[in-house]
Amino acid sequence: MAAITADTLTLPRVKSAGLGDVERPVLAVTTAPAGFEGEGFPVRRALAGVNYQHLDPFIMMDQMGEVDYPAGEPKGTNWHPHRGFETVTYLIEGQFIHQDTHGGGGVITEGSTQWMTAGAGLLHIETPPEKLVEDGGLFHGFQLWVNLPAKDKFLAPKYQGIEAGNITLLASADGGSLLRVIAGEVDGHVGPGSTHTPITVIHATVHPGQQLSLPWQPTYNGLVYVMAGSGSVGDKGQPIHAGQLALMGAGDRITVTADTKQDGRTAALEVILLGGEPIHEPMAHYGPFVMNTRAELQQTLEDYQAGRLGIIPPDAIMPHVPSGQRSPLES
Repeated sequence: MAAITADTLTLPRVKSAGLGDVERPVLAVTTAPAGFEGEGFPVRRALAGVNYQHLDPFIMMDQMGEVDYPAGEPKGTNWHPHRGFETVTYLIEGQFIHQDTHGGGGVITEGSTQWMTAGAGLLHIETPPEKLVEDGGLFHGFQLWVNLPAKDKFLAPKYQGIEAGNITLLASADGGSLLRVIAGEVDGHVGPGSTHTPITVIHATVHPGQQLSLPWQPTYNGLVYVMAGSGSVGDKGQPIHAGQLALMGAGDRITVTADTKQDGRTAALEVILLGGEPIHEPMAHYGPFVMNTRAELQQTLEDYQAGRLGIIPPDAIMPHVPSGQRSPLES
């Protein structure tokens, strides 16, 4: 499954638990509902059903796929607006093409991350490339929405392309788990993502029967989402499996253990670990806009309708129409 692999025996290791470390307990486990996004690609809403006060500064996270598309079926999202937050798109399998009205864009490949600060507002598109649409193939990834504090809501939009080879790779203390640190700090090791809101984003592979114990910033919240496999989490070994999220309580360490036997679809327990410094501000959320008040949302809608969030450029990327689905005028 993982696009980035490495020999954990050769990687720097995070320190093991010590005296005085406080293990974070599990406050709740939720199951992500399934749905569709954009032009109709399948997603699981990883953070659905959790009160924002426990998620702050995270707003939403979608697991996109995992799906093996037949030829002509891969889908993405057409041009749409954003304002007031950041999107983080991490691909495990497949590719996406991105373009925005502020000059950002490129191809997001396997293992890479696209970090887009929408800030004051823009339009953008994320769509599979022509070859993937025509031939079909595997597609799997995540998109995370991270809130911006009021002082940063109207920052100029910014784009970061984080290539797979730039992600910080670490091993657990016993060498049984691989950590891909996309953003934030783990035991003094820093990920490449540049964030306005202090957060940690990690994709971890925990091999069967192994335990991952991570030091965790005490002022951050803690979220563990299982994308594949099964195991347990927390000080009391709460069972958890694919499609479930564990909301962690206070402490300075998070522990995840993989079941000795995994199902036939995965060779290991694959988890996304999230933590962030809560912003502690009111949030007003409507579709692709995240502001502090309803009045700001209303102004944002007016700005979008007036074209002040951007205009689709004349050289715009558009969703590729499979050859077998084109009208005679398009062929």
